[in-house]
Amino acid sequence: MKTLLDLVLPPEIAFDNQAFAEHVTGKGQWQQAMAEGKVTIRMLRRSIDARAKKVKVNVSVAVYVDELPEPLITYRKDYPNVSHAPQAIIVGAGPAGMFAALRLIELGVKPIVIERGSDVRARRRDLAAINKDHVVNPESNYCFGEGGAGTYSDGKLYTRSKKRGDFRRILEIFVAHGAASEILVDAHPHIGTNKLPAIVTNIRESILQAGGEVHFNTKVTDFVIANGRMKGVWLHEGSIVEGIGVILATGHSARDIFHLLKNRQVLIESKPFALGVRIEHPQSLIDSCRYHCETRGDFLPAASYSLVSQIAYKGKEKGVFSFCMCPGGFIVPAATAPGEVVVNGMSPSRRNSRFANSGIVVAIDEEDLAPYAQYGELAGMMFQSEIEQRACRIAGGRQTAPAQRMADFVNRKVSTSLPECSYQPGLTSVAMDEVLPVQITHRLREGFKDFGKKMKGYLTNEAQIVGVESRTSSPVRIPRDRETLEHPQIAGLFPCGEGAGYAGGIASAAMDGERCAEMLAARYATPR
Repeated sequence: MKTLLDLVLPPEIAFDNQAFAEHVTGKGQWQQAMAEGKVTIRMLRRSIDARAKKVKVNVSVAVYVDELPEPLITYRKDYPNVSHAPQAIIVGAGPAGMFAALRLIELGVKPIVIERGSDVRARRRDLAAINKDHVVNPESNYCFGEGGAGTYSDGKLYTRSKKRGDFRRILEIFVAHGAASEILVDAHPHIGTNKLPAIVTNIRESILQAGGEVHFNTKVTDFVIANGRMKGVWLHEGSIVEGIGVILATGHSARDIFHLLKNRQVLIESKPFALGVRIEHPQSLIDSCRYHCETRGDFLPAASYSLVSQIAYKGKEKGVFSFCMCPGGFIVPAATAPGEVVVNGMSPSRRNSRFANSGIVVAIDEEDLAPYAQYGELAGMMFQSEIEQRACRIAGGRQTAPAQRMADFVNRKVSTSLPECSYQPGLTSVAMDEVLPVQITHRLREGFKDFGKKMKGYLTNEAQIVGVESRTSSPVRIPRDRETLEHPQIAGLFPCGEGAGYAGGIASAAMDGERCAEMLAARYATPR
C-alpha cells in the first residue's frame, strides 16, 4: 500500500532523517510494520517557508507498506555504440553541449564535442593562476573549459524554464552520473561546485564509451558554409571537421564567436541583458534576516533571498533584481581576457562559507546602448567590455576588483576601509560611480534602499558591493526557427544554450541542448 502525505514540519524534523522517519510513522498506523521492516519512506519534495517568524518546511512524502517503491530514477546509462554512426559537431562542452551529446548518442548520432578550454580538472590550474597570480588564460578560465561557466562558479540547478524540456530527466541524468539524490527532492536543487567536476568527468566518460569524441584545447576559428548549409568547422590548427549539423553551444562569453558570426554575415541580434555588481554580506546576517533569529541552528541550510524592485531614472522605470544568489558561497573572478575585471558567485555543496553573495543587477536595453549603435548587433557586448575594462583600470590593472561598502555607496562616500571578503584576488576601495554609468548607479542606490525596507538589516555597511557583475546573460541572440530550432538563414546550424540567448543556467541550458540534439537528429540523421 502506498500513502501520500503533505506535511508542514519544523526544520529539526524535516532535515534529520531519523526524526523525520519517526514523525512520519507516527502519523499513521505503521509502527508495527516499521518495526518489522515492512515500511519504506521516501521524501518527494522539500521546501523552506520563511515568510512567517517561525520557519516551516513543507514536505511531500510517500509511505510504502508491504510494497516496494518505484525506482528512484528511471533514467539508465544504456547508450548504443555510435562509433560508426553519422557524426554531428557540438561546439562547447558546457551543460548545453554535454547534454546535447548524450541525447545525440541516444538517437544514434556520433557527437564530436569541440571545447576551446581544458578538461575540468586541468582547469583548476588556470583558475589558481587567476586567483593567485592575476593571470587570465583567454581559452581556459571560470567561463571557458569542460563543464562551462557553471562548473566552478555556480552549481545551482533551479530553473523557471521547466516547460522548455524535461527538467526531471535532467536531474536524473545528473544523479545517474554521481549527483546526490537530494537534488530530486529540494525545491532549489544545488550540486555544489566542489562536486560538479567529478560528475562532469563521468558524463564525458559516458560520451567516450559510447563512441563519441571530446576534444579539449581545440578552438573553432571559422565555419564551413556552402550553399546556405553549415557543413563543418575550421579548427585553430588548420584542419576541418565535418558533420551532418553543428550545435553551437559556446556560452555567453565567447565574444570571438559573435564577431565571427557577424563577419561571416550570419544573422545575429542584439538582446537585452542585465549588469551591475555583486554584493556580499556575512551569511549570519542573511540568516538572521531570513529566519528571524540570531542563529539558524544545526538544521536549517544557509539562507538565501530573492529581491526585485522597479526603479525610475529620468522618468523611466527598470528592474533592479538579485541574480544568482549564492548562500554560504564565494565571489570569484570571471574575466575571459587580460585587462578586464568580471565577478561571479559560487557555492560549495555544503554552503559553509561565512559569506553570502548575490548579483544585484539592472536591466539594460536599447536606450543604454545608444552610444554604441555603431557596433550594431554587438552594441551590448561592447558596452559590457568597456565597463569591464574600466573596472580593471580603476582597480589597478590586475584582477583586484573595485569595491565599496554598501551604505557608503548609497550615501556617496568612498569607503575608508573594506570588510573581509571571499574574493581571493583582493579588493580596492573606489567610488563605484567611477566604474558604472549613472543610470545604473542611481537605480542600484534606490534599489538598495527599497531592499533594506523589504528585508530589515540588509542595507548595512557590514556588506560591500564588488564590481562588476556583467555576464548575467548573453548580450547577443543567434536567431532560430521556433519549431525546428535551426538558424533561419544557415541550414544545419542549431544555436543553443546561454550563448545563443535561449537559456539562463545549468538546467535550462541542458534542456536546450537536448532539444537541439533532437531537432538535428530528426532533420539530418533520419533517412528520407
